[in-house]
Amino acid sequence: MSRRAFLATTATAAAGVTLVACNTDASRVDGADEIGVVEARRPHSGRTVSATLTADRTRVDLGGSIASSLTYNGTVPGPVLRASVGDEIAVMVRNRLPHMTSVHWHGIAMRNDMDGAAPATPDIPAGGDFTYRFSVPHSGTYWAHPHTGLDADTGLYFPVIVDDPQDPGDYDVEWIVVLDDWTDGVGSSPEQIFDGLRNMSTAGHDMAGGDDMPGMPGMRTGTVAGVGGTGKSALLGGDAGDVSYPYYLINGRIPPAPSTFRAKPGQRIRMRIINAASDTAFRVAVGGHRLTVTHTDGFPVVPTEVDAVLIGMGERYDVWVTAGDGVFALVAVAEGKNAAARALLVTGAGEPPPVDMAPPELEGRVGTVADLHATPAAALTPAVADVRFPVDLAGSMTPYEWTINGAPYSRSAPLQVRSGQRVEMAFNNTSTMWHPMHLHGHTFEVLTADGVPGARKDTVIVLPGQRLRVAFVADNPGRWMMHCHNTYHQDAGMMTRVDYTG
Repeated sequence: MSRRAFLATTATAAAGVTLVACNTDASRVDGADEIGVVEARRPHSGRTVSATLTADRTRVDLGGSIASSLTYNGTVPGPVLRASVGDEIAVMVRNRLPHMTSVHWHGIAMRNDMDGAAPATPDIPAGGDFTYRFSVPHSGTYWAHPHTGLDADTGLYFPVIVDDPQDPGDYDVEWIVVLDDWTDGVGSSPEQIFDGLRNMSTAGHDMAGGDDMPGMPGMRTGTVAGVGGTGKSALLGGDAGDVSYPYYLINGRIPPAPSTFRAKPGQRIRMRIINAASDTAFRVAVGGHRLTVTHTDGFPVVPTEVDAVLIGMGERYDVWVTAGDGVFALVAVAEGKNAAARALLVTGAGEPPPVDMAPPELEGRVGTVADLHATPAAALTPAVADVRFPVDLAGSMTPYEWTINGAPYSRSAPLQVRSGQRVEMAFNNTSTMWHPMHLHGHTFEVLTADGVPGARKDTVIVLPGQRLRVAFVADNPGRWMMHCHNTYHQDAGMMTRVDYTG
C-alpha cells in the first residue's frame, strides 16, 4: 500500500479497529493518585481507538502447515492496532482460554495499572473480559503479547503502531514485518520444552540418549524435540539459544509460502521490524539492497546505513529501503540456528529466489545497538545519576534457573526509585548466554564504556561477560517489571521489579 493510500484508509479498519470520537477529560485526576497525575499531563488528542480482541485456541494456516495454537481474533499475527500520539486506546480483551491471560503493551510508556503485567494489572481470569484503557505519549513501533507463563511462545501477539501527526512521512510504502520462532501445534509444546529444559542433567547424572549441547559439555539433547541443538553465534557472543524450532516465520508464514510485499522501483520503503520470538535473534537483510536504520524501539536514531540488522527478542528496528527493480528475498536468519524466515519484495518481473538463498548482505556490515545514537531530539537531557543499581545476570542449566542479583523472581528484591530521579543501571552478564533485557514503562539510554549516550531503547542485548550501562528518568510511577525477554529464561526466574517509593 502506498503511503498516500495508507493514510487515506488508516489501515486500522481492515484490522477491525475503529476510530471513535470522544470527549476525553484530560484534566480529571483521581485525587492524590500519582499515576493519574502523570496520565493527565500526557498529550491527549480527544480521540479514542477502540478494538476487541478474543484470546482463544484456534487452527491457523502458516502457509500450508496447519497449527493449533493460541491467537488473538484467530490470526497470526493478531490485528494491527494503530493510533496517533495523544490518542486514548481502549481494547476489550475477551479471554476464552482455559487459564488466566493478559496483554502487555511492550515498549509503551503508559500508565502502570494498564501495563498488562501482574501485580500492576490483574490477570484476566478464564472466561473473563477486561478493557485496557490508556493514552499513548510517544510515536513508534511497538507490539503486544501476554505476560502469563509460556503464552508468549504461541500466536498471541500483534503490532501496535503509534503515528506522529507531525512526522513528514518521507517514504512511499510501509511494511510491518513481524518475526517469530514457532513450535506450538507443529512441534513440542512450550510446556514440553520448558519441562525438557528443567529436566536436563549434567554428565554426572544418567540421561538416556541424545548428544552434548554445543558449548555445554555434558548437557544432553534429544529427550524433548526442540530442546538444545542450537549452534554458536559470534554476534551473540557464544551459544545462540536454548531451543531449536520447527519453523521461523515472517508475518505468520513459513519460507515456502512467503508473504509478498509490493512496491515500485525507486520507492522508499519504511520497514517496521518486530521480533516477537521467544528464543531467537534474527539477522535481517534484503537481497540486493542496503538498509538505513532510522529508529530502534520506537525512538529515532541518527540514520545509519548497514547491510543487515541483528534484532533480539522484543526489539524493534525501523529501516528505510529504496526499492530496486525485480523480485528480492527478505531473509531473517535465525542467528546460530541454521534456519531462516523469508518474505519477498516484488517490484517488477522475475522469478522468486530459491527458498534457501542467503543474500550476501547477511555477511556484510551487520548493524547492532553499538552502531546507533539517538537523535538530539530523542536523547535524554545530560545529568548526573541520582541512584545507581547493579543488575547482575546469572543462571545455570542444571538446575534450569536464571537470576537477577542472585535471586529468581520469586525471591527477588525490587529496585527502589523515587519520582524524578535519574537512574543508572549496570547490567553485568556473568552467564554464558546472551539476554535481551527489557524494562517496562520506560525507555533508557544505552551508555558506552566512556559514558557517552547511544540509542534510546526499552530492550537491549547484553552479551555473555558484558558489562553494559543504561540510564533512564523515573517519570512514570508504579511497579514495573524488568526481565530477560527470552520466554524460558523469564519463566525460570530472570525477572525483577523497579518500584517507585514516592
